[in-house]
Amino acid sequence: MIDGRQVRAARAMLGWSREELLAAAGISMSALLRMEGALADSRSSTLNKVVKALNQAGIEFVTREDGGIGVVLRAGQTRPSSQG
Repeated sequence: MIDGRQVRAARAMLGWSREELLAAAGISMSALLRMEGALADSRSSTLNKVVKALNQAGIEFVTREDGGIGVVLRAGQTRPSSQG
């Protein structure tokens, strides 16, 4: 299970705003805010959409044996420019 802190960190690594993640994952702002703030357990379907979108962008979620968590940007992935 991923943590809201990992979602926020993944967005930061990619340079994505919340709106960009919403568009990529197809979820609502309220669902994302709950997930990132850990205010409530997110539905597995919502979590799966977020994980899939971030994985496709090059993010890997890490959970270590000692309980440490994090995110990694796969080698060869570049941070997309946020120029509009």
